[in-house]
Amino acid sequence: MIPYDSQNGIHLIVGNVYQYNKNYSKALQLIQSEDPDLVFLVETDQSWADALTSLHSIYPHRILLPLDNTYGLVLYSKLSILRQEINYLISEDIPSLELDIELRNGKQITIYAIHPTPPVPGESLKSTERDAEILIVGKKSKENPLPSLVIGDLNDVAWSYTTSLFLKISEMADPRRGRGFYNTFHAKYPYFRWPLDHVFLSKHFGLSKIHVLPPIGSDHFPIELKATLTQSKNTASEKASPEEKKEANEKITNGHRESEVQNSK
Repeated sequence: MIPYDSQNGIHLIVGNVYQYNKNYSKALQLIQSEDPDLVFLVETDQSWADALTSLHSIYPHRILLPLDNTYGLVLYSKLSILRQEINYLISEDIPSLELDIELRNGKQITIYAIHPTPPVPGESLKSTERDAEILIVGKKSKENPLPSLVIGDLNDVAWSYTTSLFLKISEMADPRRGRGFYNTFHAKYPYFRWPLDHVFLSKHFGLSKIHVLPPIGSDHFPIELKATLTQSKNTASEKASPEEKKEANEKITNGHRESEVQNSK
């Protein structure tokens, strides 16, 4: 890890609040205590958006997309948002964000904030749509000249084949690797926990801190990270082969097809 530079870096919290969790005060107290530059929360419905309005005085830049389908999201930022896109990459019901943020020293970075759908018993037993959304964002990040982060509840463990393929396609780094699991789910079951909430870093960043935060009444723990831009670009540990790039494109195509099938029902 490298020393944190607040002028040349970003401090953020990512969390799945669990839509039916009503312990709003726990989330508020945690955010106010940790005082990050940026907060990204998913599964936020209108009740959650209303309960978090006291954050508006702290975070002047906000994107609020409350939904009652467990795919609502809210983002609060102290740092200026120079560009924002609300995307529906695979499903018309599941938004994601693409933002250009200005750091305190004037440098720009891009943040991709996502919450793809998991396989759902009784609806879709496959991870086709989730995998496609993750890989679309991986390609976007790789093609983006700005330093970038991919953040969110990916509904996928850090060691899965899809996450490994994403890291190769994007040439990003998983700050967990070599440091620990940093499990964020399930908060209610100590012996059954996995890392589902992620912050991935492009090669422009060095890690300054990663920490799983205390519970907020959700089935997920929030995760906190500090990252600092470095003078030299870090070398990506792995890169995608031509065959893996082809496979990623096929998975994206299959994801669009699966979404079309689901939307037609």
